[in-house]
Amino acid sequence: MKKDRKVVVVMASPRPRGNSSVLAAEAVRGAAAAGAEVLTVRLADLSFGPCRACDLCRKKAAKGCVQDDGVKALRQSIKAAHGLLIATPVYWFTMSAQAKMFMDRLYAFGDKSYRELKGKRVGVILASGDADPKASGAVNAMRSFQDAFAYLGTPVAGMVHCGGGRAGAAARNEALMAEAYALGAALAK
Repeated sequence: MKKDRKVVVVMASPRPRGNSSVLAAEAVRGAAAAGAEVLTVRLADLSFGPCRACDLCRKKAAKGCVQDDGVKALRQSIKAAHGLLIATPVYWFTMSAQAKMFMDRLYAFGDKSYRELKGKRVGVILASGDADPKASGAVNAMRSFQDAFAYLGTPVAGMVHCGGGRAGAAARNEALMAEAYALGAALAK
């Protein structure tokens, strides 16, 4: 099978076996089964700094963010990809600090008439301790992702939320695992 589609999976949990990471791994299986080449990046293993709000990425001659760190290569992979999946736990009523820092760095994708990501498929996986998306803050994270990607010209195509789960809950939930698999496959199409 020719792998002409690429999907980048950004895992924003500091826990390599947490619920969002387990669901992301299942999405990777779905994307690979659909024929995509998958690049998985754990933000906890990536050395990168926060957006400096310098706006140098907005200058005419700029080629993205001026920071020369781990996001530079990741940005190139995202540009070349057909799909992007971000998986994060919900911490303190929104996405993890790692996810927020990464999302802030996507501001540099707003150059070139704000459309460098246009046409890409974006998916989000969230895992929270409370089953209620409002009480857990998952709705805050969902809305942040929806707003940011709409601004960049590529609305979120799908989301999976694991709510109310302790460690290992996602792996025990067959329906949720199937949703994650399907999301990965959809990002590869």
